[in-house]
Amino acid sequence: MACPYFFPKEKSGELFWPFPRRLPLGAGFHGQCLADGTAIQPGDAELRDFCNLGYARRCAKLPAARRADAIRFSVAAENAGEVVLRYVCERDHAPVEHGELRYRLSSGSWFAVHADPVLQRQAECYISTYLETR
Repeated sequence: MACPYFFPKEKSGELFWPFPRRLPLGAGFHGQCLADGTAIQPGDAELRDFCNLGYARRCAKLPAARRADAIRFSVAAENAGEVVLRYVCERDHAPVEHGELRYRLSSGSWFAVHADPVLQRQAECYISTYLETR
């Protein structure tokens, strides 16, 4: 469940987590915080403790009026040359939005992209780490 304002850029081998494959995106990522509408580079502690994990109420950048606290992904199916990825946006541990994204294995592309660029980028990172480890 990554922070809904975290725009991951690249996988991080520098930040320490005991079990990085258990992280919400399948690995730790460096990236930007878009909580206030501008791209801010979080420090290592923020990336480790808040951005990559979601539900970061102690994060000073998290807006009080927000749509969601975290985004959760899971693979629903892999068949016929595609991966079906489910997502849930949560607020106070309850779903506020959910849906599916479909990824073509043959071309490495999405059937359709999500309107939220942060959710879409997190889905791209999730599918990338999923495909690396399957």
